[in-house]
Amino acid sequence: MKQTECTTILVGKDASLDGSTMIARSEDGGRTIIPEGFEVITPDKQPKHYESVISHQKIDDEDLLANPLRYTSAPDVSGESGIWAAAGINSDNVAMTATETITTNSRIQGIDPLTAEGGLGEEDFVTLTLPYLHSALDGVKRVSYLLEKYGTYEMNGMAFADKDEIWYLETIGGHHWIARRIPDDAYVIAPNRLNIDEFHFGQEGFMASNDLEDLIAEYHLNPDREGYNMRHIFGSSTIKDAHYNNPRAWFVHNYFDPEFGGKPSDQDQPFICHANRKISIEDIEWVESSHYQDTPYDPYGTGTDAEKKTFRSIALNRNFETHILQVRNDVPAEIAGVQWLAFGPNSFNCMVPFYTNISTTPASYQTGAKFDLNKIFWLNKLTAQLGDTNFKVYGELETDFEQKSQSECHMIQHETDKKAKDLSGQELTDLLDQANQKMADQVYNNTIELLGNMVDEGHSLMTLKYDLLD
Repeated sequence: MKQTECTTILVGKDASLDGSTMIARSEDGGRTIIPEGFEVITPDKQPKHYESVISHQKIDDEDLLANPLRYTSAPDVSGESGIWAAAGINSDNVAMTATETITTNSRIQGIDPLTAEGGLGEEDFVTLTLPYLHSALDGVKRVSYLLEKYGTYEMNGMAFADKDEIWYLETIGGHHWIARRIPDDAYVIAPNRLNIDEFHFGQEGFMASNDLEDLIAEYHLNPDREGYNMRHIFGSSTIKDAHYNNPRAWFVHNYFDPEFGGKPSDQDQPFICHANRKISIEDIEWVESSHYQDTPYDPYGTGTDAEKKTFRSIALNRNFETHILQVRNDVPAEIAGVQWLAFGPNSFNCMVPFYTNISTTPASYQTGAKFDLNKIFWLNKLTAQLGDTNFKVYGELETDFEQKSQSECHMIQHETDKKAKDLSGQELTDLLDQANQKMADQVYNNTIELLGNMVDEGHSLMTLKYDLLD
């Protein structure tokens, strides 16, 4: 069990710049580097028998439904702890990201404890869910079925999107759950806490375990005098939240709406929010790469040592894979799914808009478990660790690299979108495979150029030097 520090961002179609639905998450880990890859899972590769590596939970074969769909995946390449598919878009243009590790409290754990033996976790959910979905709502129905039958050994948040809807689901205890449809004109920032607040049982856009409302009443779980706030009932409000979770949400809220205000440690920041403008891919990428810029809390800033260490930022050395799953509404369905993908720490990488109606992925994104500079994951780790030694100098080089790379990817995408309108079947798939390869090659070459520029710029900054004219 590892990825425990993620940050999820959801954007409804009327809140986005181009009318897309977008669900994003940084997949973070611990002290050990966890290499991540990019794969296409065709129906013949979908497991016909399944057993979790961590919990040894066996899934009944009848729950591995017939006729799975093709889907993209961002797995842990070692496979030592299971698949951990993380995120992808299937051939029906349904997207899923899972999971955001969230918080709980002793009251619900005393009623419906996490499973001590068996159960499902982050390792399993995408593999057992995404190939069987035909809508975002299907994701809620599928996961709720799995939770109620098999349970979970950890607290999870996950999101599903199609071209029209986004649903966010959080697990409650070992076998219960809640889910909320994200309004089309809203965005959500969900750090590592239970995030859903206002909840209305029985109303459209809200779903939960059938017995959950009765359970709240029976065990006197609701601390509020009116209504239901699920974060108050099932979540946490701890010192860790004040330093580890809430500040991330506060920073994003103030980026999307400078009038939001508040303090980083505020415990009751809202789940459903509205930006003061339409949100772009670049906006999401920027906040997923953020580290409290222009505040005293920026690790690269001018605050005191204590201020720099006060709050955990979204971007950090433990970012191993970050994605934005975009389902577009202004293009044909065959090219609507785009998995924006970046490996490594988010302040030193570049998002690439990979089409998902594909048969393969670029070789440089098929990561190996061992250090290999032919793979973008390892190349990004190297540039990040060098860049971290002097962000003031290397950060500017990275900013230029990122703008150049994304501009080139946008151009390739625009050209491909136009060509795709006249193609179908294998010809279309081949075109999208080629476009993905072209973008991957361009970003890889630009990253090599960035590394070279960093070496050139850093030569005179080395401490181990001696000049005759000193």
